[in-house]
Formats: sequence, structure tokens, C-alpha cells
Amino acid sequence: MAVLKKIKASTLMETLVATVLLVVVFMIASMILNNLFSNTIKNNTRNINAHLNELQYLYKNNKLTLPYYDDFKAWEVSIESDNNKGQGIIVFEAKNPKTDKTINRNSIEH
Repeated sequence: MAVLKKIKASTLMETLVATVLLVVVFMIASMILNNLFSNTIKNNTRNINAHLNELQYLYKNNKLTLPYYDDFKAWEVSIESDNNKGQGIIVFEAKNPKTDKTINRNSIEH
């Protein structure tokens, strides 16, 4: 018959400390990931950029009358003519009051 050796085991306190450390690491990782995902969603401007491209296309093909004001999702869109130094410039502007973001595009009047 084989003699069984005693195996050194960890105490209950060591196990609890290791568990607490693991929980803390997972909590910090989840907070970091949550912050990254929320910032990615908040800073996503793909839809408003596509809408501004569409409005620029409509303006170039004489389908819009100026001044133009519209609400697109959470964005306030305005298109106005600005005669700066004798040169006609069309200002495409989109403002998001929730995030205080502004997107500006300028186009030379045709």
C-alpha cells in the first residue's frame, strides 16, 4: 500500500484574498470597457456626416433653398450663405446640444 503524502494547501484567508483581488481586477476592467464603449457611441458622427454629404449634394444640384434649417436626430442642421470678402461661401453647420459638438463644412457658392 502506498503511503499518501500530505499536500500543502492554502488557508481560507489566502483564498479569500485571492478572490477579492480577482473581483477588483474584473470590476476595474469592466469600468474601463464601459467607458470606452460609451465614448465610442457618444463620439460617433457617421450619420450626421452622411446627412451633410446628402445636403451638399442637394445644394449643388439646386434642390435646396437657403437659408435651410432642419433637425436630424439629436443634431440641429443649418445651411447659410456667407459673403466673406466678396466671395460667396456656403456654411453647412450641425450642432448637437447634448454633447456640445459642432461640425462645420464650407463650400464655395456656384
